[in-house]
Amino acid sequence: MVRGNQTSTFEFLLWGLSEQPQQQYILFLLFLWMYVVTVVGNLLIVLAIGTDVRLHTPMYIFLASLSCDDILFTSTTVPKALVNIYSQSRTISYSGCLAQLYFFLTFGDMDIFLLATMAYDRFVAICHPLHYQMIMSFRRCSLLVTACWTLTNLVAMTHTFLIFRLSFCSKKVIPDFFCDLGPLMKIACSETRINELVLLFLGGAVILIPFLLILVSYIHIVSAILRVPSAQGRRKAFSTCGSHLAVVALCFGTVIRAYLCPSSSSSNSVVEDTAAAVMYTVVTPLLNPFIYSLRNKDMKGALVRILRGKVSLSWRQ
Repeated sequence: MVRGNQTSTFEFLLWGLSEQPQQQYILFLLFLWMYVVTVVGNLLIVLAIGTDVRLHTPMYIFLASLSCDDILFTSTTVPKALVNIYSQSRTISYSGCLAQLYFFLTFGDMDIFLLATMAYDRFVAICHPLHYQMIMSFRRCSLLVTACWTLTNLVAMTHTFLIFRLSFCSKKVIPDFFCDLGPLMKIACSETRINELVLLFLGGAVILIPFLLILVSYIHIVSAILRVPSAQGRRKAFSTCGSHLAVVALCFGTVIRAYLCPSSSSSNSVVEDTAAAVMYTVVTPLLNPFIYSLRNKDMKGALVRILRGKVSLSWRQ
């Protein structure tokens, strides 16, 4: 048995990916390709927004924050998975596991909070256009992003501390490719009732409250758009929300499958859960830059200027 203060040599085994030797090379190349594309794609989004003064608006400030978060979120899990595949080692130290858990929760929850903030931004822009500049000032946007970071850090610290107080016995195989709350609680040999209650209420609130905020925002947005007299005006209003809705559907769809759908202990279920975790942690951050850039003319123009080297490094306050 090991507790949080007796962990100098204690290690977990990450057993979520394929055990077949012939599949290791394919997995390594696939994860490496997805990671590189995710980092480059999101970095281009950040650079395009930072170097084009026409994109220095609240919507794009939140998008740049989302892209930064996606880079950090993916970097929490994929590099360690790549190292384990390449070295054919599945180990992660106790302290490394807790650190990975903390950052995974921080950046994962930040994604959800930012999507709710972006929905509020679209609500103000469409339902209160005359007061948009006053309500969504640069200072207000900075406060919203700071509040998101603060809340997600507090949530992550709470869960990580509760995991730290658990004891772990000889069964230390985690059926996933990274450290997450559910698998860690399953292999603990001490009482996890408090962890489960906190996960139910606090974890549920982290998902449910932003989802309800997004839902209420879009109910008001749709109601306002339907009152627009011209069909062209309605299409233009809907087009400003299309990318955000696509990312919301992708994010919450993968979160619901990964965390809210019950699973059994069968091997097929473990494979399905791992696939759902890959979709949430790797594929979603990979697709976000494509969704926002392909559906947005301003973003496409800024990206073209970046690739051609025509940039301007100035921020408009």
